[in-house]
Amino acid sequence: MNARRNRPVLGLIALAVLGSSGVFSSADAQSSSGRGPAPSLAAPKSPTQSPGAGGFIQRWLILEPIPTKGQLTDTAVKTTVKTDFFPNQLTVMPRHGDKVTVGGSDLAWHAVDTIGYNVNLYHFAYALGKPTSNVLFWAVTVVNSPREMPDVRLAIGSNAASVWWVNDKEVIGIYNDRQTVIDDGVSGRLTLRKGPNVVRGAIVNGGGATDFCARFLDGEYRPVRDIRVTLADR
Repeated sequence: MNARRNRPVLGLIALAVLGSSGVFSSADAQSSSGRGPAPSLAAPKSPTQSPGAGGFIQRWLILEPIPTKGQLTDTAVKTTVKTDFFPNQLTVMPRHGDKVTVGGSDLAWHAVDTIGYNVNLYHFAYALGKPTSNVLFWAVTVVNSPREMPDVRLAIGSNAASVWWVNDKEVIGIYNDRQTVIDDGVSGRLTLRKGPNVVRGAIVNGGGATDFCARFLDGEYRPVRDIRVTLADR
């Protein structure tokens, strides 16, 4: 495990508060794209965040969309997410403002909080003046568990297809053109480590609306709420 991958485990307890400097403040969104701010997203203003009432994870680092063919079959999506668009894409723990180069274009990671249970990727891309159709979004967050939690499951929904990893292990994928449905895909049993756990998703959209939701369920399929969500510190 390289030093970059160690950072979430060793130093990931505090998030540099973004406040008004976040890209989803009104001034920044308008200056960068000429469009208004994303109505459902905001820059994080606290070091940690608890899940919402339903246990949904509402804080993420999202990479600006990568153009793709937007094909949504399981074979096409698996091929897309396994394509090396940028170095260490399945292991990197980005920070707000970090950039990667894909096809000669620089794409930035943005830390966002969503006001709903789901993360509206259409709002995210539109506010930045980026494409919303035939694209791939990468999303990463860190879930801090107060203790080891065996026999939990990652439950996700997405519009459209998506693949998900927990601590670098692929745990669930859903495919084809679909609407976001809560708990549409549920992983097998897994264990959350005591301390930081990295959750990573790749969402592929063909056209129209696009969003996702994610939460952990316990052995009785009840939402796990006694966790805290953070992002990498500076």
